[in-house]
Amino acid sequence: MIKPFRIAVPQADLDDLDDRLARTRWPNEVADAGWDYGFPLARLRELAERWRTDYDWRAHEARLNQLPHYTTEIEGQTIHFVHVRSANPDALPLVLTHGWPGSFLEFVEVIEPLSRDFHLVIPSLPGYGFSGPTHERGWDIERIARAWDTLMDTLGYARYGAQGGDFGSGVSMALGALAPDRVVGAHVNYLPTRPDPDAGVQLSATDEARLDKVRQLMANRPPYQALQAATPQTIGYALTDSPVGQLAWIAERFAHWTDPATPIDDERILTNVSLYWLTATAASSARLHHDARRGGGPCPVPLGVAVFAHDITQAVRPLVERRYDVRHWSEFDRGGHFAAMEVPDLLAQDIRTFFHGLDG
Repeated sequence: MIKPFRIAVPQADLDDLDDRLARTRWPNEVADAGWDYGFPLARLRELAERWRTDYDWRAHEARLNQLPHYTTEIEGQTIHFVHVRSANPDALPLVLTHGWPGSFLEFVEVIEPLSRDFHLVIPSLPGYGFSGPTHERGWDIERIARAWDTLMDTLGYARYGAQGGDFGSGVSMALGALAPDRVVGAHVNYLPTRPDPDAGVQLSATDEARLDKVRQLMANRPPYQALQAATPQTIGYALTDSPVGQLAWIAERFAHWTDPATPIDDERILTNVSLYWLTATAASSARLHHDARRGGGPCPVPLGVAVFAHDITQAVRPLVERRYDVRHWSEFDRGGHFAAMEVPDLLAQDIRTFFHGLDG
């Protein structure tokens, strides 16, 4: 059963957040540390003080409640989603999937342009935000894809497209593998490409540089990823108990993964962090790193790829084309990992171009 949902955070939770922020126990920092040891103390103090004194969750809550929110239950798990129908009754349904440490909030700025051409379904991943914590093992990429296909069927959408970045990329491609008769195509804005010495394809200097970047990441696994993949429950205790800890954990990703030319403002970062904090989903969202299968699986449906210059990694086209039916490929010289927030105009147009191209 699908139920309308309204965001209404209890005032006691906001008061508790304010109290915890006021009582933060700060560590010291060595002189001239910069980013060498992690998130700089002065910058985090600035963000935390803004969160405590200037940030207004209620104002953002009111704006978000202007969107049509719903919840349903699939395989015993609450699933929250935003559902915006296009004025065009014949529009293609499109499911948009976020990743970590993102949320459905990533897509707020692409709703208006995309809803001209698509019926939009924007779920919160199980274990994230208003979908609430997960309570059992096994919510991996493939199971999420099954849940999304069930959701789209329940909404009456027999055929639809899929789009996503980060974990949303994997979910979108898994949907193509799960339901190729229903998914018309998948568009992704993040597609890690592993080196393949047996590929037998000619690579450009740019391609080789991109693979070198991947090799460096594989040899030096980011600390957040190692912790969340190995012991998500352990790090979850700290993040669920300390709002400044949660703030540093997420804000560091926004600092490192965005294009300096297209920064995400502090207000939006704090709204995203507030969503994790107020729903106590630090540990459950981290579990996806533990449960998600490594590497991309098959995706027989047409694929569209948008590559942003300042993303964590950039896809290598000759290697991607060996595995997938690539129908559309775009390279952008601006934008990073959170493309829907950084460059919503570019991403929305690229999504539109890909799916309209399939109509032909």
